Amino acid sequence: MADVVKVPSGSKLGLGFSRAVRVGDLVFVSGCAPIAKDGEVAAPGDVKGQTKRCLEIIEGALAQAGADIKHVVRTRVFLTDMSRWKEAGEAHGEVFKDIEPATSFLGTNALINPGWLVEVEADAVVTR
Repeated sequence: MADVVKVPSGSKLGLGFSRAVRVGDLVFVSGCAPIAKDGEVAAPGDVKGQTKRCLEIIEGALAQAGADIKHVVRTRVFLTDMSRWKEAGEAHGEVFKDIEPATSFLGTNALINPGWLVEVEADAVVTR
């Protein structure tokens, strides 16, 4: 059985989840919302800025799990307004243009905080 490494979420919501879980060479990063370091909404009203913040959180979670952004093989980008997908796509492309993971952009009615316009998940395979 592969070792399991859990990266704590740091969430104050009491949902009982890990920010990321690594099982062997696989890393699964939970949906990351645009939460600033002070706990407030990062980049209010700015889809690109919020997406960048989500990706920063993902990168940090991967590092804690012993992985790197280059190991990402799949992302899922959830948007509350699909007409703004290009803004999220620009931020995603800045990080992943050379990595090119499998990616989905998905519309959703709402996220937990009404100020969150985007949430991003990622899966990685750590190759040696």
